[in-house]
Amino acid sequence: MTTSTSSFRPVIAIHGGAGTITRASITPAQQQAYRDALRDVLQGAQQKLAAGAPAEAVAVEAVRLLEECPLFNAGRGAVFTADATHEMDACVMRGRDLACGSLAGVSTVRNPVRAALALMEAGGPVFMIGAAAERFAQAQGCEMVARDWFSTEQRLAQLRTVQAAALASGREQVALDHSAQSQTQAQAAPLDERKKMGTVGAVVLDVHGQLAAATSTGGLTNKKPGRVGDSPVVGAGTYAKHGVVAVSCTGVGEAFIRGSAAHTVAARIELLGESVAQATAEVIHRVLPPLGGDGGLIAVGADGEVSLCFNSEGMYRGQIGIDGEALVAIYANDALAPA
Repeated sequence: MTTSTSSFRPVIAIHGGAGTITRASITPAQQQAYRDALRDVLQGAQQKLAAGAPAEAVAVEAVRLLEECPLFNAGRGAVFTADATHEMDACVMRGRDLACGSLAGVSTVRNPVRAALALMEAGGPVFMIGAAAERFAQAQGCEMVARDWFSTEQRLAQLRTVQAAALASGREQVALDHSAQSQTQAQAAPLDERKKMGTVGAVVLDVHGQLAAATSTGGLTNKKPGRVGDSPVVGAGTYAKHGVVAVSCTGVGEAFIRGSAAHTVAARIELLGESVAQATAEVIHRVLPPLGGDGGLIAVGADGEVSLCFNSEGMYRGQIGIDGEALVAIYANDALAPA
């Protein structure tokens, strides 16, 4: 069953990671910085939506803006691997023809999501990794930067914290996406940076009734070099199908892969006739928890129905219509509201 697109509301939804709240330990100004960042991203992408750009271009612009903001774990501000390097992943998927492009383990592409779009548009391989993916991106005219361009002092402090804990315990440890900062640094963010899943993503229904999704991440703090999570995996962290839904996920990547989270949402809508809200709730609250699937996802259906669903205490999230105001939220009990 697919949803009719005879009547629809063009819309953009974004996420910037899910996790545990620290509402009591941050200042209003620190909280406002995240709300402002979400608003600015939504407004920036809205310009493309209103101009009639295709869904994939709008989704990529939203994620590119998130990659440029060091508050989020994607692009500049990406977390460090155990070797104190950056390995970033991204995916773009277009619903009308199931075209997609994915990159993993890149470290010199300024905006991995743009390289994923270039790969999709090239019509060649669906998925490329590492140095070969970087050579492809450069050949396509994507902006390349020095490896340390992505580094921030906050992310380096996270790595040191996790590695110190691992040394003290004698066990290998990783922190979910950009989790595990020092207590002082953790207090600077509305979601506890020690217990946070920091993938970013966007889903779009454009003015032509077409759907697309894009996702980007820096991965896990102190992860083994070469580890890849769900973000660039089509059907796990990212999925879009015409007349059905576009989905972008954030959470424990291994669980989202095992549960084929994004595709399962689409399958429930298409085959069982569930609404977007029903399908996302089923996946987030019933399918993924037994697999250790903490996190969330955003989805938009073919009629413009949006779901921002998560099983953690908070998720950076927001949405905007073609001519409406940016609405954002962070905590679980917060309604979407202007920043």
